[in-house]
Amino acid sequence: MAELNHTIVPCHDKKESAQFLAAVLGLEVGKPCGPFLPVETGNGVTLDFMNMTEDSIRWQHYAFLVTEEEFDIIFGRIQDSAITYYADPGHTQKGRINHNDGGRGLYFRDPNGHSMEIITRPYGSGEGMS
Repeated sequence: MAELNHTIVPCHDKKESAQFLAAVLGLEVGKPCGPFLPVETGNGVTLDFMNMTEDSIRWQHYAFLVTEEEFDIIFGRIQDSAITYYADPGHTQKGRINHNDGGRGLYFRDPNGHSMEIITRPYGSGEGMS
């Protein structure tokens, strides 16, 4: 079975971007590896932050599955840092969270405009979307 090992996250400043996400999610920034600055998630997938030119960065979406307890901690960091968050992927429901599939979720932007998401239940695992 194939498993996702890593993905490249294009950014303006890999150190700022890696530190931002690591701080919000409670992760560590790894040692540089060539042009990459890695942040490893709990399941071993690495987000490799790489500096790109302004015109080569297009926003992407990254979703992180967390426990209910982790959600509370991360949500607290988001609120303490005054990071704008949304209940929906279109970023129209500002200052709200969702309860999709009977869990909780929210979206926020990183310094490069990437849409980051935290969810407590995988999509399709429970109750309907709300």
